[in-house]
Amino acid sequence: MTPKLRRALFGSPRDINDPRTYHSVSLIALLAWVGLGADGLSSSAYGPDELYRAIGDLHFLAPALALATAGTVLLISVAYSRIIEHFPFGGGGYVVATRLLGSGAGLVSGSALLVDYVLTISVSIAAGGEAIWSFLPPHLAAWKVPAEAAAIVLLVVLNLRGVKESVSVLAPIFLAFLVTHAILIFGGVGSHLGEAPAIATELAQQGRTAVGTMGWTAIAGVFIYAYSMGAGTYTGIEAVSNGLQIMREPRVATAKRTMVYMAVSLSVTAGGILLAYLLFRVAPVEGKTMNAVLLENFAGQWSAGGLPVGRWFVTGTLVIEAALLFVAAQAGFLDGPRVMSNMAIDSWLPHRFASLSDRLVTQSGVLLMGGASLATLVFTGGHLDQLVTMYSINVFVTFSLSQAAMLRFQWTHRERHRARDLAIHGLAFLVCAGILVGIVSQKFLAGGWVTLVVTGAVVALCFRIRRHYLEVQIHLRRLNAVMAALPAAPSGPVRPLDPKAPTAVMLVGSYAGLGVHALLTVQRLFPNHFKNVIFLSVGVIDAAAMKGVEEVERVRERTEGALKQYVDLAHRLGIAADYRIAVATEALPEAERLAIEVNREFPRSVFFAGKLIFKVERFYQRLLHNETAYALQRRLQFAGMNAMVLPVRVTLDEGA
Repeated sequence: MTPKLRRALFGSPRDINDPRTYHSVSLIALLAWVGLGADGLSSSAYGPDELYRAIGDLHFLAPALALATAGTVLLISVAYSRIIEHFPFGGGGYVVATRLLGSGAGLVSGSALLVDYVLTISVSIAAGGEAIWSFLPPHLAAWKVPAEAAAIVLLVVLNLRGVKESVSVLAPIFLAFLVTHAILIFGGVGSHLGEAPAIATELAQQGRTAVGTMGWTAIAGVFIYAYSMGAGTYTGIEAVSNGLQIMREPRVATAKRTMVYMAVSLSVTAGGILLAYLLFRVAPVEGKTMNAVLLENFAGQWSAGGLPVGRWFVTGTLVIEAALLFVAAQAGFLDGPRVMSNMAIDSWLPHRFASLSDRLVTQSGVLLMGGASLATLVFTGGHLDQLVTMYSINVFVTFSLSQAAMLRFQWTHRERHRARDLAIHGLAFLVCAGILVGIVSQKFLAGGWVTLVVTGAVVALCFRIRRHYLEVQIHLRRLNAVMAALPAAPSGPVRPLDPKAPTAVMLVGSYAGLGVHALLTVQRLFPNHFKNVIFLSVGVIDAAAMKGVEEVERVRERTEGALKQYVDLAHRLGIAADYRIAVATEALPEAERLAIEVNREFPRSVFFAGKLIFKVERFYQRLLHNETAYALQRRLQFAGMNAMVLPVRVTLDEGA
C-alpha cells in the first residue's frame, strides 16, 4: 500500500510525545457508552426474542422474566463495577482470573474472551442482517451474508484509523436507537395502562390453568429454561471493565459512569421489550424477528394525512436497530485486541499482538478479530440462533470465573463493606454459573459443543506458544554466562570517537547476554578492525505502555540505561563508543531513520543486527519472532549501506 493511500484510509501517524495525543484518543463516558455499551444494549434485539420464544404459550411468565432480566443486568453490572474499582488498569476477566485464581484460570478466561469477542462481531453483524432482511423481499436473501461480510470489512478499516474515530462516526446511530426504542417501549406500555387490571386477571387465570395441568415443577422448569435462553441479553456487560485503558481520566470514575449508563439502558430496554411482547400479543412469524413483529403491531397502522407514517417508523426503527448492531460489533474490535495484547505480554500469544501501529491501535489484533469473525460468519451461514448459543456460553465462562475470583478476593481480604461485596459476587456467581450450566445442558448438541471445542483449542494453542517462548528464554539466558568473564574496568584511557574510522553500528535491546554476545562476535570476526562502536536502540511503546507521556519517558529512560551499559562495556574493552536512541510504536522505521543519520556521521559504518536461528525451522517461527533484522538489512542495503545479520543459534528440546 502506498503511503498516500495508507494515510487516506487510516489517517496520519500520531505523536506519542505529545500529551494531547493521549487525551484525544481517550473516550468520555458518553462515547465509551457508545463504543462499549452498544454491545450490551444491542443484545435487546435478540436476547428477549430468544427468551420469549422459549416460554411458548406460558405468557403469564413474561412479567416475572422481565423483572428477572432487568435484575440480572443490574446485578452483573454492580459486580463488574466492583471489579473496575479493584482493577483500575483494565484487562477485565483475563486479568482478574490471572491475578486471583492463577495463570491457568486466566488463560481459560482469556481464551473464552477471545472467542467471545470474535462472536460479538459475528453475532452483532448477523443480528443486524436479520433486522434488515425482516422487511426486505425474500428474493434478496442470497445477498445477506455478503452484505454482512462487507460490514465487517468496513469496521476493520474504521478501527485501523483509531478508537475515537471509529466510535465518533457511529455515535448518531446509537442515539437514534435510544430515541426510537424509547418511543416503542414507553409508547407501547403506556398505551395499555388502562387495560392493566384486565390483563392481570387474564394472566392470573392462565397461571392457575397451567399449574392445574402442568404442575409447579414443570412451570419452574420452563421458567429456568427461558431464563437461560435469554442469556444473550447479558452479553457485553463485561466490555467496560475490559476496555478501561481507552477511558478518559479519571478512568475509574469514567468507567463506573459508563457502566451505570449501560446497566440502566439495557435493563429498561430488555425488560420493556418483554412486556411489550406480552401486551401486544406478539407471536413468532417466519422470516421476521420478534422486534419486527412488535413494531408492526405497535406502529404499522399509523397514518397522517394519508401518509404511511407507521410503516416509515417501523422500517426506520429496524434499520436503526440493525445499524446499532453493527455499532455493537465495535466492542469486539475495541476489547478483543486489548485482551490479545495482555495475553501476548504474558507470552500466551505471539508478542506482535502487543504492538501498536502509528495510529496507536493494535493493528494485528484488529485484523485477526476481523478475519476470524468473517470466517465464523461464513462457516455458520449467518444463522443467528447458533451464533448466539456459542456466544452466550463463552460470555458466561468468563462471567463465572471473574465472579469466582472476586469471591476469593473478598473472602481472603478483610476490606470495608466485605459482607456486602461477598453477597454481590456470591449471588452473581450463582446466577452466572447457573445460566452457563443451563445453556450448555440445553444447547450442547445445537452448537454449544462447537464453542467448547474451539475455546479448548485456543487454550491448547496458547500453552504451546508459551512453552516455546519459555524454552527460548531459557536458552538465551545461557548466554548471560559470558558476562561473568567481562573486564571490570577499562585497561587504559577511554578512546575518543573517530568519524573517519571503521565503525560497527549494533542494533541492541535490553542489556543482557544476547547483546554482549553480538558485540564479542563482531570483535572476534573482525579483530582490531572497528575503531568505533555505536549502539542503536528503539524503545518500543506497546499496548501495555500506551498510557501517557509519563510512560513514554519511562521507556526512554529504561532504553537509555541499557545503552549506557553497552557503552560502558565497550569502553572496558578499549573501544570508542556512543549510542543513539529513539522511542516509537514501531521499531523498524525508527531504526532505519537512526541508521541513516549514523551513516552520515560515520561514513565507514557497517550495521549489525541479531536474529534467532533455529536448528529446525518451523512455519510458525516467523509469527512468534519478529523479522526486524532481515527487514532492516534489506532497507539499509537498498539505501547503499552495509548491513549484516548475526545469527544467534537456538537448539530446543522441541526441535523448533
